[in-house]
Amino acid sequence: MRAMIRFGKQPRLRFISHLDMQRFFQRAVNRTGLPIAWSQGFNPHPVMSFGSALALGWTSEYEVIDIKLSAPMGRKRTEDAVRAALPEDMPVLEVRMVEDRHPAPMALVRMSDYRVALEGPGAAAVIEQVPAFLAQAHVMTTKKTKSGEKEIDARPMVVSVDPGQDGFTARMMLTEQQSLKPELLVGLLAQMAGVEPPEVRVHRLTLLGEAEDGAIRPLMEL
Repeated sequence: MRAMIRFGKQPRLRFISHLDMQRFFQRAVNRTGLPIAWSQGFNPHPVMSFGSALALGWTSEYEVIDIKLSAPMGRKRTEDAVRAALPEDMPVLEVRMVEDRHPAPMALVRMSDYRVALEGPGAAAVIEQVPAFLAQAHVMTTKKTKSGEKEIDARPMVVSVDPGQDGFTARMMLTEQQSLKPELLVGLLAQMAGVEPPEVRVHRLTLLGEAEDGAIRPLMEL
């Protein structure tokens, strides 16, 4: 049995790296008193995985961690135990118990919804460029990868953008083959507007996957 846990990351913790989050959870699960399954080998550790790494400086209300249990447990008891082991700035928002055959969260992620807040002189000009960006079939840019810089077409990676007064919400691809960060989208919009990129604050709203019927749904509903 496994526990899929949705939790948040609030502003006070936004500069905690993903690697530090992994180390923190390895210690935190030991405080839960739950029957956690451990890996084999010279360096045993709790068997767990995240849905998607959260970039440094971002906040979120939809982080997902999958923890393997060595014995069946009830959802309520699991939720209470995990909540007691985490700080207030990392609230437990939802818990779902799944069988071992259920796909891992990271294998399910296809897209993510973000709320992007903009501050600075160029913010309004950037927001005004959203319709022009969406009207284009291709938007070529350079993206940094582990193997160096490469040219990509950013337009197919942006599913939707809904502009607002102080920023926008966006649905963007989040797969190994197609992935685009909101900061890069802001940079493209700023380039179109002819202004310097404004300050960006990113908040993850949802992690999304594809159901068997092809519908796009929040990860915890798959």
